[in-house]
Order: sequence, then C-alpha cells, then structure tokens
Amino acid sequence: MAQQSEIRYLTPVAVDSSKKKYCRFKKAGIKYIDYKDPEFLKRFLNEQGKILPRRLTGTSLKYQKKVAQAVKRARHLALLPYVTDLMK
Repeated sequence: MAQQSEIRYLTPVAVDSSKKKYCRFKKAGIKYIDYKDPEFLKRFLNEQGKILPRRLTGTSLKYQKKVAQAVKRARHLALLPYVTDLMK
C-alpha cells in the first residue's frame, strides 16, 4: 500500500484566492435604498431581469431584503421590467 506522502494529484489542488466579498451598503453607509433610481437597481439584476443572489453580490441579508423590495416596487411602477432579453 502507498504511504500518504506518496499520493500525487494530476492537477494541483485549487486554492480560492479571490477577493473577499463585502456589503457595499455597509461600506458606504447607505441606510435607504431608493426604488425610484432604476440605474442603481440594475446593478443587482442580471440580463434577464432577475435579482442576483447574495452569494454573487456580497450584499448582507439586511440590505438584500431592502434591494429586493426596492426592485419589486420599481417593477410595479414600471421603472424596471419584470422580464426582458438583454437588459444591460
């Protein structure tokens, strides 16, 4: 049997060296997310108009809920589309 030190991998073990995600709202000190600003809210939508998840944006739970509510209000007032092809 092979010893533990003799085990070799075909590819090197991947080490995640990406930048640490941060909440842009906490960093900038933003307390209120304005639903009447569709250009700002588009940063949190993908090309189809879906809201991006926290794991991609790095937004904290508290502000992710506020972003989702603001996007829904903007959609209701027709400032943002519900569904689209290539929004950006």
